[in-house]
Amino acid sequence: MTGVTERFDVVVVGGGHNALVAAAYLSRAGRSVLVLERLDRVGGAAVSATPFPGVPARLSRYSYLVSLLPDAIVADLGLRITLRSRAVSSYTPLDGGGLLVEHEPGEATAASFRDLTGSDGELTRWMSFYDSLSAMATATAPTMLQPVPSRARFRELVADDRLWTQVFEQPIGTTIEETFTHDVVRGVVATDALIGTHTSLLSPELLANRCFLYHLIGGEWRVPVGGMGAVTRELSRVARENGATIRTSALVTRVDADGTTAEVTYRTGEREETVAAGHVLAGVAPAVLDRLRGRESTKPVGAQLKINVLLSRLPRLRAGIDPRQAFAGTLHLDESYRDLENGYTASVSGNVPDPLPGEMYCHTLTDGSIVDGELHTLTLFGLHTPAALFEKDNSGRRAELVARYLAGLNRHLAEPIEDCLATDEDGRPCIEARTPLDLEDELAMPGGHIFHGDLAWPFSEEGGGWGVATDVPNLLLCGSGARRAGGVSGIGGHNAAHAVLDVSSARP
Repeated sequence: MTGVTERFDVVVVGGGHNALVAAAYLSRAGRSVLVLERLDRVGGAAVSATPFPGVPARLSRYSYLVSLLPDAIVADLGLRITLRSRAVSSYTPLDGGGLLVEHEPGEATAASFRDLTGSDGELTRWMSFYDSLSAMATATAPTMLQPVPSRARFRELVADDRLWTQVFEQPIGTTIEETFTHDVVRGVVATDALIGTHTSLLSPELLANRCFLYHLIGGEWRVPVGGMGAVTRELSRVARENGATIRTSALVTRVDADGTTAEVTYRTGEREETVAAGHVLAGVAPAVLDRLRGRESTKPVGAQLKINVLLSRLPRLRAGIDPRQAFAGTLHLDESYRDLENGYTASVSGNVPDPLPGEMYCHTLTDGSIVDGELHTLTLFGLHTPAALFEKDNSGRRAELVARYLAGLNRHLAEPIEDCLATDEDGRPCIEARTPLDLEDELAMPGGHIFHGDLAWPFSEEGGGWGVATDVPNLLLCGSGARRAGGVSGIGGHNAAHAVLDVSSARP
């Protein structure tokens, strides 16, 4: 304990949304909590930014939709946030038409499927498949805020042997091929298995299956009113009001824990301090935690390109669909099943996919509060663009892919997207992009992996624990690297906090 300047019950390393959830729960329970964040603000990837000089637009710069955030966490913490549904689930533009899927599929959806496939059969299969998935999600979602269930218990909750095989035992690509007949429909289903995950849909490792499950188990992905920064502000407010201490511009340089006591060393400017704690929660990626402990580890690899665009008006589409409908949900760009698999094959060979699969949506069609006037945001998430593609020339490759994505979008527009771009106070187009290398540099996400590593099943063979353990009892994961913690959900923070409180309550 030599040189220790302060002592807390819990020190949280990193100030992302999961860290703030953990801090809020623990401080509400009477624990003394210190949160240390290396940046000058909290929130990690769940923040809003005004990146274009002179333009009053508050973009959700990194994470842009709230996923899996349980109502129980919102209620427990008294979060004053509003999450809105998008009127449209997705739209896929095609030569001469497109596939529209409404939030609540109705006649427009039925007509769109019919025009694409020539019958009602594909929509019938779609509705049956997603009805089964919805029932599974309803039954299993509560386990995300409970100790980890066993595989047998989770299977019992799924209660559908065929669905268990389709989602948990065979590659999700096989399931999609068996269930649907049209390449475009297959692709729309498959994208949920690939966001943030670089793999083949047919891989026996089932990484795509896990990604697919997490995208569906929490139900609808919703738009945070006020942008993602509004979520972080509320979490920070609740943590502080309950007594948590939050220090920004505090770079953690070392973590030591022996199962009983722990010390965290951090630097603010030229000053270095060490604080003691009963528990340390790591909101950073496991690979970062290994480095802070002086250990070797394998760095995960991300594979996405994020592009943020600000528009002076929405572009018209060749198919004639109202752009307010086309861009309100997820617009799939070159994401047929074949395009997705070909894109993966190209990327693992070191080549840029052609065409480039990606998807986009317009936040302001659901929540106009983040801009002033008639401006619109457009967010694009590109798939199968791994970090290795950018290592030789990050800036040049970034610019190349932005141009290619915009060209891919222009194929479906009646006017070039460039003609619709807003400009900043210096006359520059309002467009920015982030590669995996940029995410690593800006957010300390190793390899730019948005989940901090491969997703795990939300169960274990025998069950037990909260899915946040490391090899040391008083050092726990609370970020996206914990089991059941991907996306903007707060689940990792909730579970780490409850693991601490469980230990405390068990003491004599």
